[in-house]
Amino acid sequence: MHPSAAHPDPLVWGHGPKILEVFLEPTCPFSGRAFGKFEALLTAAGEDRLSLKLRLLSQPWHMFSAPVIRAILAAASLPEGKAAAWRVMEAVFAHREAFILTDHASGPNLDLSPRGVLARIEALSGLALSAAFEQPELQVAVKWHARYARQNGIHVTPTFMVDGLVENGMGSGDEVSVWLERLGIAP
Repeated sequence: MHPSAAHPDPLVWGHGPKILEVFLEPTCPFSGRAFGKFEALLTAAGEDRLSLKLRLLSQPWHMFSAPVIRAILAAASLPEGKAAAWRVMEAVFAHREAFILTDHASGPNLDLSPRGVLARIEALSGLALSAAFEQPELQVAVKWHARYARQNGIHVTPTFMVDGLVENGMGSGDEVSVWLERLGIAP
């Protein structure tokens, strides 16, 4: 099955029995710090031992959270699927200052519109996202991520969930080796 606006590619890497779900807000600096370690985590754990599932959680104090999340899911609906979504997340986390307001309320990005957010993401990621972003069916995926976080009591990012249980002992400041220990996976 190819991804589509109604069914974007799931943001899942690896296929192992240990499941790590990480709830991210794409303009959160702590989410960015965690995201920067995921490739190393997958390499160290082995994709046959770990399933890394990224969940997106919009937070209202991050003013451009919603359009950035929609852009990530729009990318996941492209033929490249989750690889395109990863490119968008990499671009946003690497250029976070292009998507935030100073003290959440002022600064040079105050006049930025959702269309401007999308244009920046397209320029930084090299992906054409406008058509996918505008598909009404994409709202199903956007709402799924929000509902899933709420159903699991997730309110902050990043939040780590191991095998369906929130793991308060894991944080973005931890080394990958600490994550592996918490996951019970020997390197």
